[in-house]
Amino acid sequence: MHLSIIIPAYNEENRIGNSLRKIFRYLKEQDHDFEIIVIDDGSNDKTLNLLTEYSQEFPNLIVLKNEINYGKGYSVKRGILKSRGDIVLYADADLSTPIEEMEKLLNWFDKGYQISIGSRDLPGSKIKKHQAWYREFMGRAFNKIIRIILDLDFRDTQCGFKCFKRSAALEVFNSMKLDGFSFDVEILFIAKKRGFKVKEVPVTWYDSPESKVKIIRDSSIMLWDVLKLRFDSFKD
Repeated sequence: MHLSIIIPAYNEENRIGNSLRKIFRYLKEQDHDFEIIVIDDGSNDKTLNLLTEYSQEFPNLIVLKNEINYGKGYSVKRGILKSRGDIVLYADADLSTPIEEMEKLLNWFDKGYQISIGSRDLPGSKIKKHQAWYREFMGRAFNKIIRIILDLDFRDTQCGFKCFKRSAALEVFNSMKLDGFSFDVEILFIAKKRGFKVKEVPVTWYDSPESKVKIIRDSSIMLWDVLKLRFDSFKD
Protein backbone atom coordinates (compact mmCIF):
# COMPACT_ATOMS: atom_id res chain seq x y z
CA MET A 1 0.00 0.00 0.00
CA HIS A 2 1.55 3.29 -1.10
CA LEU A 3 -0.77 5.92 0.38
CA SER A 4 -3.13 6.12 3.37
CA ILE A 5 -5.38 9.15 3.86
CA ILE A 6 -6.76 9.63 7.37
CA ILE A 7 -9.88 11.73 7.94
CA PRO A 8 -11.36 12.37 11.40
CA ALA A 9 -15.09 13.10 11.27
CA TYR A 10 -17.46 14.44 13.91
CA ASN A 11 -20.99 15.40 12.84
CA GLU A 12 -19.97 15.76 9.19
CA GLU A 13 -23.16 14.56 7.48
CA ASN A 14 -23.31 17.71 5.33
CA ARG A 15 -19.72 17.58 4.06
CA ILE A 16 -18.19 14.12 4.20
CA GLY A 17 -19.80 12.77 1.03
CA ASN A 18 -18.62 15.65 -1.13
CA SER A 19 -15.11 15.40 0.33
CA LEU A 20 -14.88 11.66 -0.32
CA ARG A 21 -15.98 12.10 -3.92
CA LYS A 22 -13.31 14.74 -4.48
CA ILE A 23 -10.61 12.52 -2.97
CA PHE A 24 -11.58 9.42 -4.96
CA ARG A 25 -11.94 11.40 -8.18
CA TYR A 26 -8.45 12.84 -7.73
CA LEU A 27 -6.70 9.65 -6.63
CA LYS A 28 -8.17 7.60 -9.47
CA GLU A 29 -6.16 9.85 -11.79
CA GLN A 30 -2.91 9.22 -9.90
CA ASP A 31 -0.55 6.28 -10.01
CA HIS A 32 -1.05 5.36 -6.34
CA ASP A 33 -2.55 2.34 -4.66
CA PHE A 34 -4.35 3.85 -1.69
CA GLU A 35 -6.76 3.52 1.19
CA ILE A 36 -8.93 6.12 2.87
CA ILE A 37 -9.64 5.68 6.57
CA VAL A 38 -12.44 7.77 8.07
CA ILE A 39 -12.84 7.75 11.84
CA ASP A 40 -16.29 8.67 13.08
CA ASP A 41 -15.64 10.30 16.45
CA GLY A 42 -18.91 9.49 18.19
CA SER A 43 -21.09 11.59 15.89
CA ASN A 44 -24.71 12.14 16.92
CA ASP A 45 -25.95 12.96 13.43
CA LYS A 46 -26.11 10.73 10.32
CA THR A 47 -22.35 10.71 9.66
CA LEU A 48 -21.84 7.05 10.52
CA ASN A 49 -24.86 5.89 8.52
CA LEU A 50 -23.64 7.82 5.50
CA LEU A 51 -20.13 6.44 5.85
CA THR A 52 -21.53 2.92 5.93
CA GLU A 53 -23.36 3.63 2.67
CA TYR A 54 -20.31 5.26 1.10
CA SER A 55 -18.19 2.20 1.94
CA GLN A 56 -20.36 0.32 -0.56
CA GLU A 57 -19.88 3.03 -3.19
CA PHE A 58 -16.20 3.82 -2.73
CA PRO A 59 -13.54 1.11 -3.02
CA ASN A 60 -10.70 1.25 -0.49
CA LEU A 61 -12.79 3.15 2.08
CA ILE A 62 -12.37 1.94 5.66
CA VAL A 63 -14.71 3.25 8.37
CA LEU A 64 -13.75 3.18 12.06
CA LYS A 65 -16.15 4.15 14.82
CA ASN A 66 -15.37 5.68 18.21
CA GLU A 67 -18.07 4.80 20.72
CA ILE A 68 -17.93 8.32 22.18
CA ASN A 69 -16.44 11.65 21.14
CA TYR A 70 -12.79 11.24 22.16
CA GLY A 71 -11.33 14.14 20.16
CA LYS A 72 -9.61 14.89 16.89
CA GLY A 73 -6.16 13.84 18.10
CA TYR A 74 -7.41 10.48 19.34
CA SER A 75 -9.19 9.84 16.04
CA VAL A 76 -6.22 10.76 13.85
CA LYS A 77 -3.92 8.59 15.96
CA ARG A 78 -6.30 5.64 15.74
CA GLY A 79 -6.52 5.98 11.97
CA ILE A 80 -2.78 6.28 11.48
CA LEU A 81 -2.01 3.26 13.65
CA LYS A 82 -4.56 1.24 11.62
CA SER A 83 -3.15 2.41 8.29
CA ARG A 84 -0.97 0.39 5.92
CA GLY A 85 0.47 3.02 3.60
CA ASP A 86 4.15 3.80 3.11
CA ILE A 87 3.00 7.43 3.05
CA VAL A 88 0.35 8.66 5.51
CA LEU A 89 -1.57 11.92 5.12
CA TYR A 90 -4.23 13.27 7.42
CA ALA A 91 -6.72 15.85 6.22
CA ASP A 92 -9.78 17.62 7.61
CA ALA A 93 -13.21 16.29 6.68
CA ASP A 94 -14.13 19.56 4.95
CA LEU A 95 -10.98 19.50 2.77
CA SER A 96 -10.14 23.07 3.75
CA THR A 97 -6.87 22.26 2.03
CA PRO A 98 -7.81 20.70 -1.33
CA ILE A 99 -6.57 17.14 -1.81
CA GLU A 100 -4.60 18.23 -4.90
CA GLU A 101 -2.21 20.08 -2.56
CA MET A 102 -0.96 16.67 -1.40
CA GLU A 103 1.58 16.59 -4.24
CA LYS A 104 3.33 19.67 -2.81
CA LEU A 105 3.94 17.73 0.41
CA LEU A 106 4.97 14.48 -1.27
CA ASN A 107 7.67 16.22 -3.28
CA TRP A 108 9.77 16.81 -0.16
CA PHE A 109 10.17 13.13 0.69
CA ASP A 110 12.64 12.76 -2.17
CA LYS A 111 14.71 15.56 -0.62
CA GLY A 112 15.48 13.88 2.70
CA TYR A 113 12.43 14.92 4.74
CA GLN A 114 10.33 12.44 6.73
CA ILE A 115 7.43 14.82 7.50
CA SER A 116 5.87 17.64 5.48
CA ILE A 117 3.13 19.92 6.76
CA GLY A 118 0.76 22.34 5.06
CA SER A 119 0.98 25.99 6.08
CA ARG A 120 -1.39 28.93 5.69
CA ASP A 121 1.17 31.50 6.75
CA LEU A 122 4.15 31.27 4.41
CA PRO A 123 5.04 33.21 1.27
CA GLY A 124 3.20 31.29 -1.40
CA SER A 125 0.30 30.26 0.84
CA LYS A 126 -3.05 31.08 -0.77
CA ILE A 127 -5.99 31.81 1.53
CA LYS A 128 -8.98 31.67 -0.80
CA LYS A 129 -11.50 32.28 1.98
CA HIS A 130 -10.42 33.88 5.25
CA GLN A 131 -11.54 33.09 8.76
CA ALA A 132 -13.26 35.73 10.84
CA TRP A 133 -10.70 38.33 11.91
CA TYR A 134 -10.75 37.26 15.56
CA ARG A 135 -10.05 33.62 14.62
CA GLU A 136 -7.09 34.67 12.49
CA PHE A 137 -5.81 36.88 15.31
CA MET A 138 -6.13 34.09 17.88
CA GLY A 139 -4.46 31.63 15.52
CA ARG A 140 -1.44 33.85 14.96
CA ALA A 141 -1.19 34.63 18.68
CA PHE A 142 -1.32 30.92 19.52
CA ASN A 143 1.45 30.13 17.05
CA LYS A 144 3.66 32.84 18.51
CA ILE A 145 3.11 31.43 21.99
CA ILE A 146 4.00 27.95 20.75
CA ARG A 147 7.20 29.20 19.14
CA ILE A 148 8.25 30.84 22.39
CA ILE A 149 7.26 28.09 24.83
CA LEU A 150 8.18 25.01 22.79
CA ASP A 151 10.84 26.51 20.53
CA LEU A 152 9.07 25.22 17.42
CA ASP A 153 10.08 27.08 14.30
CA PHE A 154 6.85 26.71 12.32
CA ARG A 155 4.59 29.50 11.13
CA ASP A 156 1.43 27.36 11.23
CA THR A 157 1.13 24.29 13.44
CA GLN A 158 -2.65 23.92 13.20
CA CYS A 159 -3.27 23.41 9.49
CA GLY A 160 -4.99 20.03 9.29
CA PHE A 161 -2.97 18.74 6.35
CA LYS A 162 0.16 16.82 7.32
CA CYS A 163 2.05 14.03 5.62
CA PHE A 164 4.49 11.42 6.98
CA LYS A 165 6.70 8.62 5.88
CA ARG A 166 5.35 5.54 7.59
CA SER A 167 8.24 4.99 9.99
CA ALA A 168 8.02 8.61 11.20
CA ALA A 169 4.23 8.44 11.56
CA LEU A 170 4.34 5.32 13.70
CA GLU A 171 7.12 6.58 15.95
CA VAL A 172 5.53 9.99 16.48
CA PHE A 173 1.93 8.88 16.95
CA ASN A 174 2.80 5.97 19.23
CA SER A 175 4.33 8.59 21.54
CA MET A 176 1.46 11.09 21.28
CA LYS A 177 -0.75 11.55 24.36
CA LEU A 178 -3.08 14.48 23.63
CA ASP A 179 -6.57 13.63 22.33
CA GLY A 180 -7.82 17.10 21.43
CA PHE A 181 -6.95 19.87 18.98
CA SER A 182 -3.49 20.38 20.53
CA PHE A 183 -2.25 17.12 19.07
CA ASP A 184 -0.85 18.95 16.02
CA VAL A 185 1.54 20.80 18.30
CA GLU A 186 2.49 17.67 20.20
CA ILE A 187 3.39 15.65 17.11
CA LEU A 188 5.65 18.44 15.85
CA PHE A 189 7.24 18.72 19.28
CA ILE A 190 7.85 14.97 19.34
CA ALA A 191 9.19 15.01 15.78
CA LYS A 192 11.71 17.69 16.69
CA LYS A 193 12.84 15.79 19.80
CA ARG A 194 13.28 12.60 17.74
CA GLY A 195 15.33 14.38 15.09
CA PHE A 196 12.95 14.02 12.15
CA LYS A 197 13.31 16.47 9.28
CA VAL A 198 10.07 18.44 8.92
CA LYS A 199 9.29 20.71 5.97
CA GLU A 200 6.64 23.41 6.21
CA VAL A 201 5.02 23.89 2.80
CA PRO A 202 2.72 26.72 1.62
CA VAL A 203 -0.71 25.44 0.54
CA THR A 204 -4.05 26.70 -0.68
CA TRP A 205 -6.70 26.88 2.06
CA TYR A 206 -10.39 27.74 2.39
CA ASP A 207 -12.06 28.59 5.68
CA SER A 208 -15.00 26.43 6.65
CA PRO A 209 -17.88 28.24 8.40
CA GLU A 210 -18.69 25.01 10.26
CA SER A 211 -15.44 24.80 12.23
CA LYS A 212 -15.66 22.56 15.30
CA VAL A 213 -13.13 24.70 17.22
CA LYS A 214 -14.75 26.81 19.95
CA ILE A 215 -12.52 29.84 20.03
CA ILE A 216 -12.53 30.63 23.78
CA ARG A 217 -12.93 27.17 25.32
CA ASP A 218 -10.60 25.30 22.98
CA SER A 219 -7.96 28.04 22.94
CA SER A 220 -7.75 27.86 26.73
CA ILE A 221 -7.45 24.07 26.66
CA MET A 222 -4.78 24.22 23.96
CA LEU A 223 -2.73 26.77 25.89
CA TRP A 224 -2.82 24.56 28.96
CA ASP A 225 -1.79 21.56 26.82
CA VAL A 226 1.20 23.50 25.47
CA LEU A 227 2.32 24.49 28.95
CA LYS A 228 1.99 20.88 30.07
CA LEU A 229 4.06 19.68 27.11
CA ARG A 230 6.82 22.09 28.10
CA PHE A 231 6.68 21.06 31.75
CA ASP A 232 6.67 17.34 30.96
CA SER A 233 9.63 17.73 28.62
CA PHE A 234 11.79 18.75 31.58
CA LYS A 235 11.21 15.29 33.04
CA ASP A 236 12.66 13.50 30.00
